[in-house]
Amino acid sequence: MSVGESTRGRSEHARATQPIDPESVTLSGYEVEAAYGPQESRTVDSASAQQPEARIGSAGAFPYTRGIHKTMYRGRLWTMRQFAGFGSADDTNARFKYLLENAKGTKANTGLSTAFDLPTLMGRDSDDALAVGEVGRCGVAISTIDDMARLYADIPIGDVTVSQTINGPAAVIWAMYLAMAQERGVPWSSIGGTLQNDILKEFHAQNEFIYPPEASVRLVVDTIEFAGQHTPSWNSVSISGYHIREAGSTATQELAFTLRDGMEYVEWCLKRGLPVDSFAPRLSFFFNSHNEFFEEICKLRAARRIWAHAMRERFGSKSERSWLMRTHVQTAGCSLTEQQPLNNIVRVAYQAMAGVLGGCQSLHTDSMDETLGLPTEQAVRVALRTQQILAHETGVHRTVDPLGGSWFVEALTDRMQADADSIIKTIDDMGGVVAGIHKGYFRRAIAEASYRVGQEMEAGDRIIVGVNAYPEGNEERAVDILQIPHSVETEQCDRLSKFRAARNQDGANRCLDEIRRAARAQENLMPALVAGAHGRCTLGEMVNAMADVFGRYTGGPEW
Repeated sequence: MSVGESTRGRSEHARATQPIDPESVTLSGYEVEAAYGPQESRTVDSASAQQPEARIGSAGAFPYTRGIHKTMYRGRLWTMRQFAGFGSADDTNARFKYLLENAKGTKANTGLSTAFDLPTLMGRDSDDALAVGEVGRCGVAISTIDDMARLYADIPIGDVTVSQTINGPAAVIWAMYLAMAQERGVPWSSIGGTLQNDILKEFHAQNEFIYPPEASVRLVVDTIEFAGQHTPSWNSVSISGYHIREAGSTATQELAFTLRDGMEYVEWCLKRGLPVDSFAPRLSFFFNSHNEFFEEICKLRAARRIWAHAMRERFGSKSERSWLMRTHVQTAGCSLTEQQPLNNIVRVAYQAMAGVLGGCQSLHTDSMDETLGLPTEQAVRVALRTQQILAHETGVHRTVDPLGGSWFVEALTDRMQADADSIIKTIDDMGGVVAGIHKGYFRRAIAEASYRVGQEMEAGDRIIVGVNAYPEGNEERAVDILQIPHSVETEQCDRLSKFRAARNQDGANRCLDEIRRAARAQENLMPALVAGAHGRCTLGEMVNAMADVFGRYTGGPEW
């Protein structure tokens, strides 16, 4: 069985009981021939088999298999986006400035990507009883508009793009950012960036949801609608396969689930009455780049093709800007090992190259020490230098889609597209993504895939260097670990107490009542949330106000 034939039967059933040959079977279960020629470069249907140029196309033209820009990196390098967030807003602000300083001189644009701590991700203030011991540990603590102002102090937010990795309370965090920009005198028309805001994948994989799926998707549509009216350079949602893959899915599941999530958002926006071409050009995507080099390249090529056809044919889009998929890629955190952590530098370099050869628009490279703790400055610098070496020393930017036309690459791209299309049809048949969430479909599928790969690794069928093979050198760690002092939490809670004492409490209460009213009235909540941020309501207070109307979600009956 080759990549020119269906392998899902093997990857979903037989692999659970039969040993695999790591020399011929990919992580997603595709059996690979020893060599490829024209006969193996099959396609997804007989009609397009006679016209390979129709399915492959040219860069910058439908169906964008070869990339969304005509000259790709020859005309403009990808954005080198570095992830930072730890401790207090002041700590992370200092790291942002360090990253910007170390990025000077590169031809690529540099963007900042913000990681929030667990209480913030769950919509809880830093002094919430459930936040004890977690404040600032795995990201930055943000509870108020004042925290937001300190986080981006002296950062030229009108010039530097900002990505915010947050989902459940994304609308509130974005409202605080917008209010902060207004108070700094920065017009919304000039700010650029991305709000991750992909709540569907939280129900599939990451579990940082707050409200039931229906109310959660409504909030995403609110942000999409509001962005279309007020922030022309802002991506209001980054539809994320990254976390689906981190939870253990195959590359093909990541491809299918992510694109069907995107289609779900489009469907809900159309139900709201939004014309498809009024919002689709600002949708963006976020994929993982894992160890299986060619799978990752072909996944991105197939993703662009599937999305282009869906937008034009499924949703009737007339604008080419709606057809093309803009993609951020991050190297695979789940592939990094605590053992021999310096090996992670090599893994990240190859994963980054796969993302670039696959045609991403922006890229984040993980730091080598992320399995041990928050990245140190040295580890962050090495991660950034990895991208810069890739951009300036390897020559990968000199021609468009350099692997396009390879018999193997085209065959694997076609196979991944065909299998992803089949999974998308399965989701359609069950009533869509929200229906699939209630049925437990996504969690079961990811858990089964994760279990199979785990078994392969434990059996030694999959070699992980430094873990189940070549263990020499595991005796001592070769890297420092960043420690977050407890004082970060006490100082953050003290600031929050002073913030509440200094505000107009009656005004804050009126803002919270307006949020509840807008939620009940099915109005777009963004104006009320921005007003709440200006009115000095905290993150937890605004999240709780919406929970008073929406309720909180703990899992469906089949979970």
